[in-house]
Amino acid sequence: MPTVCSNLPAATPRVTGAYLLPLLETAAAHGIEASSLALAAGLAPDALPPLPLQNPSDLPESLPAPAYIALLDAGARLAGDPHFGLHVGERVRPGTYSVHGVVLLACQHLGQAFELTQRYEQLAHDLGRSQLALDGGLARYGWTSQYPRASRHLAESVFAGIRVFGCWLAGRPLAPLDVCFAHDRDDEADPAEYERVLGVAPRFGTGANTAAFDAAILAIPVPNADAGLFPVLREHAERLLRERERNGVVGDVHDAVVRHLVPDLARALAPEPVRLAGIAAEIGMSARTLQRKLADAGSSFQQVLDGARHALALDYLRQDGLSLVDIAFLLGYQEQSAFTHAFREWSGMNPGAWRERQRTLAAAG
Repeated sequence: MPTVCSNLPAATPRVTGAYLLPLLETAAAHGIEASSLALAAGLAPDALPPLPLQNPSDLPESLPAPAYIALLDAGARLAGDPHFGLHVGERVRPGTYSVHGVVLLACQHLGQAFELTQRYEQLAHDLGRSQLALDGGLARYGWTSQYPRASRHLAESVFAGIRVFGCWLAGRPLAPLDVCFAHDRDDEADPAEYERVLGVAPRFGTGANTAAFDAAILAIPVPNADAGLFPVLREHAERLLRERERNGVVGDVHDAVVRHLVPDLARALAPEPVRLAGIAAEIGMSARTLQRKLADAGSSFQQVLDGARHALALDYLRQDGLSLVDIAFLLGYQEQSAFTHAFREWSGMNPGAWRERQRTLAAAG
């Protein structure tokens, strides 16, 4: 097994070995051997397994995230391919995303898959984090890179992979209404190739990596999803998340806040709601430092709190044994009306109507 990625310190941001395979395959399609790719990225010549793999275990368990980015840039340079990142994303498959991808295969519909991506994406990589927001009939997906100085190939590979995997989950072609990239367009890049891979010609230099699509797509069921297997897979994913936290795996400040918010919300009583100062103390920093770090990441404590509450609310609403009053209490609201108002802001409908829609979808699927 390659040694460059073995025995990483627990706190090293990393990428799973499976996430590396589409990159190796794209390089190989350009005639680039694994040893040449490794050398061009500043790694040892035997750091990567040659293709074809004799066994999936030939891939390293994980590798440092900066090493993955260096390999992505080296592949683009050696191939002379201005769309190298797009072509890496085209080669993703369910196994690319490790446990995260397997959980998504058992989801009832694409909406649930997007929700769980926000939680389990970190099991596949520490390259960036996903967000999803609803604005009436429009859904807006955003991906915040944890390496904003990385080349455009990183963000483009992520968005190409999301589209390919989303179409695979839905069992039919899907296309966004709009795609925006923070980076500028390369003069050598072909707009037609972007449109072929992404389904739409993107806009560049917008300051953020986002995609907008019809929110109705979220209701599309995942064909052949094994609902009985879902709880087992999700518990496995949750166990891996707990192991990551125990091992001190580095994540961005947003992830750190969410990890402490979720259990605290369940314990929050009306007189003692979850507050910034308490979460900051649990993380081990001052409230002012936490505010600054969140601002540097383009977020705020309230935004993270709302996101955590939204994700938990969607999970609770699928549990028939919980009333809306129960859910409001579990999310730290003093009154059900406050929860209802907040949920309407997040999802464009009342929580009761959302629950009924999910029941209808489940019955139809």
